[in-house]
Amino acid sequence: GLVIDGRTLEHVLHDSLQNIFLELTEKCRAVVCCQATPLQKSVLVQLVRNKLKAMTLAVGDGANDVSMIQVADTGVGISGQEGMQAVMASDFAISQFRHLRKLLLVHGHWCYTRLTNMVLYFFYKNVTYVNLLFWYQFFCGFSGTSMTDYWILILFNLLFTSVPPIIYGVLDKDVSAEILMELPQLYTMSQ
Repeated sequence: GLVIDGRTLEHVLHDSLQNIFLELTEKCRAVVCCQATPLQKSVLVQLVRNKLKAMTLAVGDGANDVSMIQVADTGVGISGQEGMQAVMASDFAISQFRHLRKLLLVHGHWCYTRLTNMVLYFFYKNVTYVNLLFWYQFFCGFSGTSMTDYWILILFNLLFTSVPPIIYGVLDKDVSAEILMELPQLYTMSQ
């Protein structure tokens, strides 16, 4: 790991040392920046996001972390003694730092699974409907005649094909939370 303080970080964030710093951080498992200003935090997250093309997660608990949370791809605010500014600016809010593990490993895995299945369902729904229209055109001699009334098309998209993904998204959990917490490797497999 690498620990860097605010004064050193100020020198590193200049254009001449950015690439060297990023090469060093790529070789570390963790980089901890302490006593950094809010501007330094946001610049650092933006630097990693833009130069390394990495997904960034910023975790903060106070008003001084708001700019860093907003720059990151995903922001997590911890509600606590420093106020609610970080929570209000974040994508996710947790009450204690220890809940971050469950947010990432359990809910992150479930979210990946649900999103991938939703995309597959979306393609399946559209391919089914387009195929139906295509084969109907052979029957009607490619005259452009509509096979269904407009209200059926509206109901098809609104009711018949939107309810299953909603139910699936709410109820589906492919692996229990206990197993996901015990085997963090499952998180990377879902990606």
